[in-house]
This record gives sequence, structure tokens and C-alpha cells, in this order.
Amino acid sequence: MSENLRTPPAVDLSMLLNQAGHAVNNRLARALAGVGVSVKVYCALKKAVEGDFTQAQLAELAWMDKTTMVNVLDEMERDGLAARTMSPTDRRVRLVAITAKGRDLLVQADELVQATYDDILGTLAVSQRAAFLSALTALVEGPLATPFHMDEQLARTRRAQR
Repeated sequence: MSENLRTPPAVDLSMLLNQAGHAVNNRLARALAGVGVSVKVYCALKKAVEGDFTQAQLAELAWMDKTTMVNVLDEMERDGLAARTMSPTDRRVRLVAITAKGRDLLVQADELVQATYDDILGTLAVSQRAAFLSALTALVEGPLATPFHMDEQLARTRRAQR
């Protein structure tokens, strides 16, 4: 009888990252509820305030799929935080503009988000915090750079190019 020897991974990286992401998202959701916005709306506002972007560009910057971005922008327009206008160069394209109300809310939300991050990261020593953020940034800018909703699309594109 052959024995099936198993060598499990030393760390369950997937579980750790999933739990950390879930917990951070929940804390942010609670904090942002104080100003009446969701994490997704905050993320879209934070990216949209950086310049004039199309809906598709904003979706890519915020790592949201296009359907989710449309729903988020509908919510933002309904709440008076943003407006979509026709591009002067392409009538098929809509540009996203943050309203004064959206900018004011973003200032308040930024403070809540920073306080949440400070609370979470404050449990680490300064050197651990710097190392953690540096390592996480390297992963997200490197092997984990593709947003999850783009994985299948990129795989299809690569298969088609072969």
C-alpha cells in the first residue's frame, strides 16, 4: 500500500489575504457609513478626482468591472456627488466629473479612511508597518497587478494571440 505523503504549504496565504481584505473592507464600510457612502463610491470618488476620465478609464483605475462602475456612478449621480457628460470628442463616451458636494464629501471620507488605516496599522511597530506596506505594494504592482475581474479577459486575449 502506497502512502500518500502530503506537504502542506507553510502558510495559507490565500486565507490570510482574504481575511485581511475582508476585515479592512468591513471596517472601511462602517467608517464611511458616517458620511453616507460605500467603499466602492469612495474608491470611485478618490480616483475620479484625479482627472477627467471616461467611465471605462475610471473602472480600470478603481479596479471595478464596467457593470459595477455604471451602478456606482448611478449612485454617485443620484446623490449629487458626480455627473457624467458627453465627451467633446466622442459622443459615445461619457466623462465623469466630481461635483463640489462630491469633493467636500471626499475630504471628510479621506479623514475617516486615514483614521481607519491608522487604527489597523497602529497595531504594528513602525518598522513592521513600513515593511508590510512595501511588500504589499511590491506584490500588487508585480505578480498581483491584474485586477481580479480582468484575469479571464487577459487569458482569452493571450489564447487568441497564440
